[in-house]
Amino acid sequence: MRRLFNAPPPQPSSAERIRSILMAADSMTVVTDEGRTEVSRLEGTGVTEHIHLHPAMSREWDGESAAAGEGPIRATLEFTDVAPTPVRDRVRARVLLAGWLLPNERHESPEGSRCMEFSHAVLDRGGERVTVGLDDLMNAETDPLATCEAGMLTHLLDDHSDIVGLLLRLVKPRVTQEVRRALPLAIDRYGITLRLEGTDAHEDARLPFPVPVRDVDEAGERIHALLSTARHRSPRSWLLSDS
Repeated sequence: MRRLFNAPPPQPSSAERIRSILMAADSMTVVTDEGRTEVSRLEGTGVTEHIHLHPAMSREWDGESAAAGEGPIRATLEFTDVAPTPVRDRVRARVLLAGWLLPNERHESPEGSRCMEFSHAVLDRGGERVTVGLDDLMNAETDPLATCEAGMLTHLLDDHSDIVGLLLRLVKPRVTQEVRRALPLAIDRYGITLRLEGTDAHEDARLPFPVPVRDVDEAGERIHALLSTARHRSPRSWLLSDS
């Protein structure tokens, strides 16, 4: 990944990424011994309003409860984080939550939601898998841009595509091969990521904000700060085709 400065650009931790993906998700796949079930259209409230995570507890379930289907069900919840813009290879990450689904009466939960005794979470980004425990997940902050990221990126692409070209001035090191298309891939509290697509391959360029975003209202200010820096940089010989 290319970057603006020599030091690695700040990025969300694995736990922060997982929390943000769960907050923004409106669908998931529930995998049990009985098969896979697609759950979608969660009334726009996000998965976190429908699944409540609890520490795994050691307990024995009596045979009668298990036979009646009242015991825990081993399950994996799968989430796919898809880029809202039409970039090449749109899947940005996958999240797996492993544990046991419980009847609602075992825990106090809002009507229509389910409880899950949590074992662990796995974040898969480009084939790199990281396991995260419940304490780290619960202590991580949700990115303030998580639920509005899709709208921000599509707005940037549809109504301010010239901004992407200007931001390319900040990418280091210089690109020596032709870039056929550059699109916004992601935005979070720490910065914005562009996907640079060539004829047969692509790579990502991370542009960190001068200061992390604390709330949604500050996102515009941070982008304008990057643009101000870009305007003072000499234009590069980027070759962007119209296709």
